[in-house]
Amino acid sequence: MRIGDEPYTLGLFDTAGQEDYDRLRPLSYPQTDVFLVCFSVTSPASFENVREKWFPEVHHHCPGVPCLIVGTQTDLRDDPQVREKLSKQKMQPVRKEDGERMAKDLGAVKYVECSALTQYKLKDVFDEV
Repeated sequence: MRIGDEPYTLGLFDTAGQEDYDRLRPLSYPQTDVFLVCFSVTSPASFENVREKWFPEVHHHCPGVPCLIVGTQTDLRDDPQVREKLSKQKMQPVRKEDGERMAKDLGAVKYVECSALTQYKLKDVFDEV
């Protein structure tokens, strides 16, 4: 990719979140210029993991490296089946305002949302990077 006249290489690493990989995962962190900390807007648990697990881990191993929080699967936020399933657990999809608030509270560069399925704002995520 080019930014102005400068060529850049964009490398993405999707790291495993299971506890078994807690010691291995940070080995992929050195020389990272920006982190995309992602969660599904249909999973309040994954949203809380941003605050409780991912953000602390990233900042422990790479203090000062900017982080962008990304809400994914926005195409499912208003899906009736998803809403019904969450409702049965007394939950609801994560609202955009909640993601924005978390980004501000944690000191993230920004909060953005996208859908890989529909391509909604997908380019915006990479433009922010």
